[in-house]
Amino acid sequence: MTENAKRAIVIVLDSLGVGEMPDAAEYGDKGADTLGHIVEKFGGLDLPNLEKLGLGKIKNLRPGKEAPDAQGAYGKMASVSASKDTTAGHWEIMGSPAKRPFPTYPDGFPEDLLNNFKKAAGVDGILGNKASSGTVILEELGEEHVKTGFPIVYTSADSVFQIAAHEKYFGL
Repeated sequence: MTENAKRAIVIVLDSLGVGEMPDAAEYGDKGADTLGHIVEKFGGLDLPNLEKLGLGKIKNLRPGKEAPDAQGAYGKMASVSASKDTTAGHWEIMGSPAKRPFPTYPDGFPEDLLNNFKKAAGVDGILGNKASSGTVILEELGEEHVKTGFPIVYTSADSVFQIAAHEKYFGL
């Protein structure tokens, strides 16, 4: 990077881990290495543009072959935040680590937050409001969403307020 650079493009590949953290066992993540496991399962990955940007220097994508020289700045992060979720990770990447864990909502989001969301979204109701994986909640509530037009609100065991909706029945 030069001192007079006007912008940076940051590519975040959410949940694409490149090896476990020293505290992985505390979170049930021992052996975590999403990218490494994908490379292992398929015998390599052909991602030439990401390799040129430096991903191949972090994790070998083509076993037995050397990664090309990187044309971009690259690195991997060891988290220092007091939290282990998407939001904390994004804050930290941008230079603002979380000093305390963000709140989680295993029993759903507070009513005042939901009311503010419904008002802003222009809807009379929502579906879900619980912790779930995206695929599971779509399987469970997808048909009801199509019938009612109500968005599906959920969280995935972290602090993130997630919304699932079909653009045909809810709009953008």
